[in-house]
Amino acid sequence: MESINDYMMKDHAICDATFERAADAARDADWAKLQRESSEFLARIARHIELEENRLFPAFEEGSGMSTGGPTETMRNEHVQMQPLFAQMREAATAKNAASYLEASRTLHEILAQHNMKEEQMMYPMLDQSLGAQGAAAMVAECRRALEV
Repeated sequence: MESINDYMMKDHAICDATFERAADAARDADWAKLQRESSEFLARIARHIELEENRLFPAFEEGSGMSTGGPTETMRNEHVQMQPLFAQMREAATAKNAASYLEASRTLHEILAQHNMKEEQMMYPMLDQSLGAQGAAAMVAECRRALEV
């Protein structure tokens, strides 16, 4: 049975690969590829964050009783920090501005590396534990339906 941690780590890997392809396209000034890959990345990361904030984090908070000052608050704050970078990336891709895209990309990469590590080493395992095997399995099924559109 796949854990929430395993499933969400796979989604992180998909997001990361798309993120890298978009950055490569910006470096190569391949505008069509940049537009395609950055659009895919931004849509995928938006669905990922929405899933966390609307399903996973509330389930953790309910199951653990931990909300204010807990790990979900930190994760949400980091999601807020990412939003202006997503906007900069979107605008830069549209404007065919590789320097601006890559600047936002580098900053986002620094945030995401730490953010994903906290989720994968702390948040998701705690969520798996708080939901128990059956609850986690049901949540993975829900995640799969939400992300595999």
